Amino acid sequence: MTLGGLRVRAAYLVASAVGLGAFLYPFWLPPETGDVVARGGDAPLLAGLVGALAVGAVLVEIRAGTMAGADVALLGMLSAMAGLLRLIDLPGGGSGIFFLVLLAAAAFGPRFGFLLGLFSMALSAVITGGVGPWLPFQMLVLAWMALATGGLGRLTRRLPARLEVAVLAVWSWGVGFAYGAIINLWSWPLTPGDGDLQWRPGLGLTGTLDHYWSFYVATSLAWDAAGATANLVAVGLLGVPVLRTLRRFSHRLDPVVELEPSRRPASPASPAGPTGPLLSVERGATPGPTAAT
Repeated sequence: MTLGGLRVRAAYLVASAVGLGAFLYPFWLPPETGDVVARGGDAPLLAGLVGALAVGAVLVEIRAGTMAGADVALLGMLSAMAGLLRLIDLPGGGSGIFFLVLLAAAAFGPRFGFLLGLFSMALSAVITGGVGPWLPFQMLVLAWMALATGGLGRLTRRLPARLEVAVLAVWSWGVGFAYGAIINLWSWPLTPGDGDLQWRPGLGLTGTLDHYWSFYVATSLAWDAAGATANLVAVGLLGVPVLRTLRRFSHRLDPVVELEPSRRPASPASPAGPTGPLLSVERGATPGPTAAT
C-alpha cells in the first residue's frame, strides 16, 4: 500500500476512534452529575473535532489522488440533497435521509459513504434546526452505517439489479434498528440510577448489556421498528432507478488511462511493440478499444 493510501486509512481510523471514545467514555469515567445536559459542554468540541477530521480526510484523499474535484462536488451535492430529504417524514417515523445516504454509499463505496454520512447529517441539522449536543453522535453513527453499507455494496454490485435492491432493502431495515440502538448510548449513561432501565457504575459487561436492552425495548424499539420498516419500503420501491443512476455517475468518476497512438497495442499488420510515454489519465472517460485501464 502506498503512503497516500496509509494516510487515507489513518484519517478514517482516527475519526472512528474519536467517535468510539466519545460514545463509551462515560462507562469508565462516571459523570459527576446525572443531568443529560452534561454532554452539552463537550459536544461543541466533539462536533468541531469530527468536522475537522472529515475535512482533513477529504484533503488527504485529494492529496493521495483518490478523490478529485468532481468527487468533492458530487459529495457536496449528495450531502445537500440528503439533508433536504430529512425534511420528509416517512410513514412510521422514518426519515428520507437514510434512503439516499445508504444507496449512495452502496454505489460509491465505504470511504465515500463515511464522508457522506458525516456531511449529510451536519447539513440536515442546520436545515431542520436540529443542532444540539446530540449532533456529533448522529453524524458518527450515520457515517458508520454508510461505511458498512459501502462494503456491502461492493459484494452486491454483481447481483441482478432487483436482487441487489432487495438485499439493500433488508439491510436498510436492519440499519434502522442499529442506528437507534447505538445513538441512544450518547445519553443513556448520563442518567444513572438504581432502576432496572438505568446505567450505574459497577454493573459489569453483562449487567450493562442487560440494563441497556431493557431500556432500549422500553423506550426505542417500537419507534425504530417503524423507521426501519419505512427504510425497507423506500429502498424497495425506489432503489432500482436511484441505484442505477448513482452507479452511472460512479463509473464516470473511475480513472481511465489512455495511451498515445505510439503506445497502443500493435495490430497484426504491425508487429512492433508500444513505445512512448503515457498520454494522460482522464476521469469520466469511457474506455474504448484503444484505451487501457
